[in-house]
Amino acid sequence: MLNNRQNLDAKQGIMFLGLLFVSLISFYTGIGYAQVNTFLINCGSNSSTTDTDGRVWVGDPSGDNFTLSYPGTIEQTPTVEANSIYQTLYRSVRIFFTSAHYGFNVSPGSYCIRLHFYPFSFTNLNVNDSTFDVTANELKLVSNFNVPGEISYKNMRSKKVINSLVKEYFLYVSSNELQINFVPYSGSFAFVNAIEVIELLNNLFANYANKVGSKEKSSLSLTEHGVETMYRLNVGGPAVEPSEDRNMWRKWEPDDDFMFSVNAATAISNQSNISYSSINDTSIAPLLVYETARIMSDNGVVEKRFNVSWRFDVDPNFDYLVRLHFCELVYDKQNQRIFRIYINNKTAAEEYDVFVQATGMNKAYHEDYADTVPQQIDTLWLQLGPDSSVGASGIDAILNGVEIFKLSRNWNLAHASERISNSNEGLGKKKTRSKVLWAATGIGASVITISIACVFFLQHVRKRKWDGVKENPPGWHPLFLHETMASTTNAGASKIPLINNGLIASNRLGRIFTLAEIRAATSNFDESLVIGTGGFGKVYKGEIDDGVLVAIKRGNPQSQQGLAEFETEIEMLSKLRHRHLVSMIGYCDEQREMILVYEYMANGTLRSHLYDTAHPALTWKQRLDACIGAARGLHYLHTGAERCIIHRDVKTTNILLDGNFVAKMADFGLSRAGPSLDHTHVSTAVKGSFGYLDPEYFRRQHLTQKSDVYSFGVVLFEVVCARSVINPSLPKDQINLAEWALRWQRQRSLESIIDPRLGDYSLESLKKYGEIAEKCLADEGKNRPTMADVLWHLEYILHLHEAYRKSSDGDSFGSSEFGFQDMPFSLPFVREGDEERGS
Repeated sequence: MLNNRQNLDAKQGIMFLGLLFVSLISFYTGIGYAQVNTFLINCGSNSSTTDTDGRVWVGDPSGDNFTLSYPGTIEQTPTVEANSIYQTLYRSVRIFFTSAHYGFNVSPGSYCIRLHFYPFSFTNLNVNDSTFDVTANELKLVSNFNVPGEISYKNMRSKKVINSLVKEYFLYVSSNELQINFVPYSGSFAFVNAIEVIELLNNLFANYANKVGSKEKSSLSLTEHGVETMYRLNVGGPAVEPSEDRNMWRKWEPDDDFMFSVNAATAISNQSNISYSSINDTSIAPLLVYETARIMSDNGVVEKRFNVSWRFDVDPNFDYLVRLHFCELVYDKQNQRIFRIYINNKTAAEEYDVFVQATGMNKAYHEDYADTVPQQIDTLWLQLGPDSSVGASGIDAILNGVEIFKLSRNWNLAHASERISNSNEGLGKKKTRSKVLWAATGIGASVITISIACVFFLQHVRKRKWDGVKENPPGWHPLFLHETMASTTNAGASKIPLINNGLIASNRLGRIFTLAEIRAATSNFDESLVIGTGGFGKVYKGEIDDGVLVAIKRGNPQSQQGLAEFETEIEMLSKLRHRHLVSMIGYCDEQREMILVYEYMANGTLRSHLYDTAHPALTWKQRLDACIGAARGLHYLHTGAERCIIHRDVKTTNILLDGNFVAKMADFGLSRAGPSLDHTHVSTAVKGSFGYLDPEYFRRQHLTQKSDVYSFGVVLFEVVCARSVINPSLPKDQINLAEWALRWQRQRSLESIIDPRLGDYSLESLKKYGEIAEKCLADEGKNRPTMADVLWHLEYILHLHEAYRKSSDGDSFGSSEFGFQDMPFSLPFVREGDEERGS
């Protein structure tokens, strides 16, 4: 009996120790990835510090299992942005003037690396001049990297202002050492504020993902790719802070800023009974992400057949992993919510049922898709839409979270076309100089031979057409020869940027300004002369040729973004002349500057006279005149050239008013040649401005002249209602102006929402105005009027108003009394396939 009792006690002891061991393993796994291979480095500090989440960061002169090869210099600041969770970390920075690396003793495996950058004022250094490369072992993370430029780029595309930057990467380390190398460019410097290295005990990435548009699988192994995190969003919910994601200390941003239309879906939440579909998914995302979602149902603002869409700016010419997080929070049976998933206008999944995929309600589940973004595209679209093949259940969709990861090509994650240009050679490139010198001799001989051949070739191509340009004008040369030819203007030799995939820049007729002339015209870019800003850069009021006022648009010199738009605008405006198009006087592309010079428009943008302004309110006639002027400009673009031109960015900030309030279309950076006679559309990536974008063009990526017509319809409602096209502060049924105004117009009650400052106007003219605006916003382009139709009706509306004004008794107005027949408003019937093709 005693022996049996002893044996039982021994077994219970062994079981207790086993449970204790399992509990300890679970505990340490839960509070963070393995302690030995987790490094939190406070760069530029000699001591350890604790962040607001309680994590301890060690100083970087030396430490357990890591080394610093070159000390560089240290800078410190007493003030850090108040809302940063890394306030204590960002007070110090380590700066490198030569190549340096952090070396970490690690075990082979997969790792997450985060680099923290907080640019503040350095002593005797301009942080804007910092340019460097970063590599992790053999993986290139960034190249020609400028932190302030990257932050400015993100701020330009976001509704929020950020002052710091965190870059996150994943890679597989096959040895016992991880080296993070900082290589400053010649004459520049590199810097970093903090570094995280976290070992991944659980595999965050499966070896394969579903390839969008096919039944194939795409390889995703970290042994084959490095990975960069581009976006991580908590869909339908607030930000999830790192302290709420203790497996990986990740930050999950809200998704509002990335939605094409926020009110296209409804946010829902459920904070109880949620669990992971698979025990292996506990590190994929915290349960907080799955507690909120967006769904399409119960949405009274947008029609049910409209897709819920998110738009992301990405680097072209890379493969991307799109990770979607799902959790069915409402339905407890299958076949109750079925939808389709589209990525970049390609079908990723049909008849998708989250309940079935996750094996139940309140089950956290994720799905991975892979797609390639080609060289000419810099956006990635995610859409969830109804599956009409399954009946009523197909008018709904759900999404809880989304992550987008960029996959390396040839172990390179650096953007092929960097944010800034720097001709200085990096220190890491010295070894290639001798090879370049040897190659230069052969290349030089080749260039001479090719130049002779091109000159001979040019004699035989005088009658050829280049993408709609009738003939190469006198003085035209191949692009690579242009730099060697003497300029015929007083500006001296001109260098044409090599962009647009190497297409030859032809038919430039504007004056070529020197940078010195531009600086003189703007008092060296005096900030007091800034009259506007935009995605391209700042616009200055300038003075040339002893008193001629001009508008000078200067591209951001720290960014190569906008090169294509710069070139397009020059090409378009060199060919176009019309009273209702802003005239380009010339341009300057000297010393990496991108500068356009236009006629000066004294009264600025149409938008600046409509709302949120100190300007006097425009009268009804002034508003009609402005719309007619803009319509004339667009009509000329669509029909006045040998091949029609689609503006693609029609909005009130691109309609400018001169000193006499004559309206002119401006900003042709996104313009495209329209379809040829044997085509109905141009297939192209979606470009344009939020709130004005043609939904048909957005869904199908088929661009037509009717896309401009849709945008102009939004302008018409904006002009009469005097409010922004998207206003998130309003009730959800009023956020989108086009949707809100259309509902009132279809009830024939547009006068209920018009600008109260409109003054005296004819109800009849307003009625006709609302009808043409409604026609412009037809869902399908074939049902919209042409710009010629729009122009005709706007002029008719103006005649109605002028007749009303001349009437001695406006209350008994009838247009027939004043020489007008009260013609019924109608538009030509357009059959399917009869879309306007241009002339």
